[in-house]
Amino acid sequence: MKFSECKPGRIFIICLENGDIVHEEIEQFARDHSIAAASLIIIGGADKGSKLIVGPESDDEMPVSSLEYILENVHEVAGTGTLFPDQEGSPVLHLHMACGRKSSTRTGCIRQGVKVWHIMEVILFELLDSKGKRMFDPETGFTLLKL
Repeated sequence: MKFSECKPGRIFIICLENGDIVHEEIEQFARDHSIAAASLIIIGGADKGSKLIVGPESDDEMPVSSLEYILENVHEVAGTGTLFPDQEGSPVLHLHMACGRKSSTRTGCIRQGVKVWHIMEVILFELLDSKGKRMFDPETGFTLLKL
């Protein structure tokens, strides 16, 4: 286990609007408000055509080849994630979202593009004095959080 201590900063309430691409809007908000690191929660609706990364193609393959799932209809969503800078200092959101409709739910990473259906509510908790950075890991093919 590795860990790093940080302090709470500002708290933002953000309403994403119809058609917004979640990760693009959150990363732009972080740039606009000089947010280096944050944790967040999100609820609302995801539009049809939204894309989730839903797992590796194979359990043992390295680097990992990801599976993509496209939502065929509007879904209710709940998600949680973190935001940390990459090697160049740009904010990168890593958020997993559960997307439900009727009796089924798909859960995955939103990195390929989840589009807002009418509204998503975000509570963003800024983390001050964080040393975390997202660094590319050639073995897995992931951009991982390094402390």
